[in-house]
Amino acid sequence: MHRTLPVASSPVRDLLALTSRPEVISFAGGLPAPELFDLDGVRAAYDLALRDRSVLQYAATEGNPALRALISARLTGRGLPTPDVLITTGSQQALALVATAMLGPGAVVAVEEPTYLAALQCFRMTGARVVPVASDADGLVPASLREVVASEKPALLYLVPTFANPTGRTLTAERRVEIAGIAAAHDLWIVEDDPYGELRYRGSAVPALASISDRTIYLGSFSKIGAPGMRLGWLRAPADLLRTLAIVKQAADLHTSTVDQAAAASYLAHNDLDAHITRLRAEYGLRRDAMIAALPSAMPDGTTWSDPDGGMFVWLRLPGDVDSAVLLKEALRHDVAFVPGAPFFATTPDHATLRMSFTSNTVDEIAEGMARLAKVLR
Repeated sequence: MHRTLPVASSPVRDLLALTSRPEVISFAGGLPAPELFDLDGVRAAYDLALRDRSVLQYAATEGNPALRALISARLTGRGLPTPDVLITTGSQQALALVATAMLGPGAVVAVEEPTYLAALQCFRMTGARVVPVASDADGLVPASLREVVASEKPALLYLVPTFANPTGRTLTAERRVEIAGIAAAHDLWIVEDDPYGELRYRGSAVPALASISDRTIYLGSFSKIGAPGMRLGWLRAPADLLRTLAIVKQAADLHTSTVDQAAAASYLAHNDLDAHITRLRAEYGLRRDAMIAALPSAMPDGTTWSDPDGGMFVWLRLPGDVDSAVLLKEALRHDVAFVPGAPFFATTPDHATLRMSFTSNTVDEIAEGMARLAKVLR
């Protein structure tokens, strides 16, 4: 009998098509600011990489050795000792590889509620059952995780613990230790998705879960700190699991683009990525502040929102029994957009929620977009 995967389109991707008109100010996609790409540095990196014809050839599944060494050294320098990584086609592929290798029909995966909607898509496509774990302003609630582990016995726990998508929340250091203990006691694997961790605008860095728990698979990405069009991510895991995931990747796409990997290795070797990230932090911090400052006058009384220390997102809940998807239609008529919150929930959606990104618009554009939103929401 023919089996068809339960595939649903991403509402964010669908929304990006609707917001492609230049007059629309979109707070919808979690996009880096294109004007902040290091175009000169990236161009020079490709030029240097293309001096070697082998970068246009097939290559090892595990990834470019120089790039793996540079990323491993960078992670080690950030307090996460890393002997090796697997290079992936964005961290989204890394997530798909983990799901393919470790899940299947009948498996259970626990997720923070709400969570990254593309992760929900990925897990559901394996036939796994997704169960939610409660969260609050400090991230995943350990007591809720204990209840879920006892009742559902999940194989994986998926988290974006630092500047989460969609909420912008950061899991506290104390809770990270507690969650690592739960994972160790119950042989639970943690998938730590960390695309935003270096985009901190205030406060001090929190240690990665992977630095606390050896049952953690850590996913990283060049998309938010470099350029998403290069489609480069990486996966850090214990050596035996890393080998298994490399075999799964070999079956999926043989290897990530050789020339893009070589260019990234050249870029990291000849440019100061930390200085570039410092520039991103300064500009994105101003944009974050502009959005937060505009919310009281743009939102109806009784609205609540997150106040993120970094990342790309503010998460809001409107008062009363409203549906943000209905309000979005009116917002689009005013040439402004956001993402309705319902798709980020694994089970019972809260239709009064929505997500807004502040990174891809200037401070002036944010002010104008919030003024347009006020006409709809107030």
